[in-house]
Amino acid sequence: MPKKATAKRPDAGAPCPIMHSCGGCTWLGLPYRKQLARKHTAMRELFEPLIAQFDWDARVEPVLGMGSSRESGPVTVTDTPLAAPRAFRHKAATPFAPAADGSVRGGFFARGTHDIVDCPACAVEAPGARELLNDVAHLATELGIPAYDEDRRCGQLRYAVLRCGWRTDESMLTLVTRSLEVDRLDELACRLIESHPELVTVAQNVNPRVTNAILGGQTRILAGRERMTDRLLDCTFEISPVSFYQVNPQQTEVLYQLAIDGMDLTGSDAVLDTYCGSGTIGLAAAAAARKQGFDIALTGVERNPEGVRDAVRNAELNDLDATSSFIARDATEYMLEAAHRGDHVDVLVMDPPRAGSTPEFLDAASSLAPRRIVYISCNPHTQVRDLEHLGRTGYRLERLTPVDLFPHTEHVETVAILTRP
Repeated sequence: MPKKATAKRPDAGAPCPIMHSCGGCTWLGLPYRKQLARKHTAMRELFEPLIAQFDWDARVEPVLGMGSSRESGPVTVTDTPLAAPRAFRHKAATPFAPAADGSVRGGFFARGTHDIVDCPACAVEAPGARELLNDVAHLATELGIPAYDEDRRCGQLRYAVLRCGWRTDESMLTLVTRSLEVDRLDELACRLIESHPELVTVAQNVNPRVTNAILGGQTRILAGRERMTDRLLDCTFEISPVSFYQVNPQQTEVLYQLAIDGMDLTGSDAVLDTYCGSGTIGLAAAAAARKQGFDIALTGVERNPEGVRDAVRNAELNDLDATSSFIARDATEYMLEAAHRGDHVDVLVMDPPRAGSTPEFLDAASSLAPRRIVYISCNPHTQVRDLEHLGRTGYRLERLTPVDLFPHTEHVETVAILTRP
């Protein structure tokens, strides 16, 4: 039988009526001050034993929480007032599933199931995002495009992923289907652009695998431009349908500014940006240096060729291409070869995935002997392991700052600044 939308009883007393069903914002009912305090305690418990082990002159700084606006800046647990963040997620997604009558249902999967929890609105998503995603389900039903059934492994429409601009009015939608050929999918894309003029791109991503991963390996543009644009700090970035781009751009600026400040850049510095993706961190640093009156020599290394193409384009957009280069290589191999050549690196930037880095990568980074390593982490538990490794190679932790990119969850990101005596 096709999966039905679940009829979970809304919790009228909760900040969000489906927060206990979708499982996305487990701390939504907790005052924001308490959220920041809990995160700071968790980070101290995680990092202070390592700091003591190496006798580093550093401390776990207060968590930088999300302020009311870009202009007001971040907040800490001591600030008053401390409002609960809302409408900060500029990337939103919905799975689809068939209802008993054959219509397409969207929302969220109930935790641990493939049952859809209806979501008419979401408190933490960008304004209008959920309305647009729900329109995809309504129009797909009207056009007879069948939703994918995760259990029976039939149907077509699996997910929709929406990226909303923060400092632009542009949005980009990616429709994930089981196969490339889907009747009336192009018509669906055109109807959506007509109904939502903020959409500049509608793409199709094909994912035929039996997997919990949303995206597959093949993407094509159905309607509109190849990329949308947004702004972070002093840079303009083009974002393709499969580009990595942070979910919470307001706090991303806080994160990146911490990283740039930690680089302590001077004229003619050579900066190596590993795991560089589409070049956002390195280019933001290069733009900040130019604003101070000097240029740095930026090299970005990224295994994904699509990410490198995006980085090259973003360098051109920001008039930084003359002092920047991007290479599609494995970063560990590149650093080992660079050390063998005797290349000079002043600052090394690393922003690895949740699994953290590897001993081989960390040894290769140390072999280049940069005066500073800036380590941005989306998983402090793997970062503490990697910092211990770097400590054994002679680096010292100078500063560690947690940043709250995902309010109302346990998640914390951290920026570690390391120096070599």
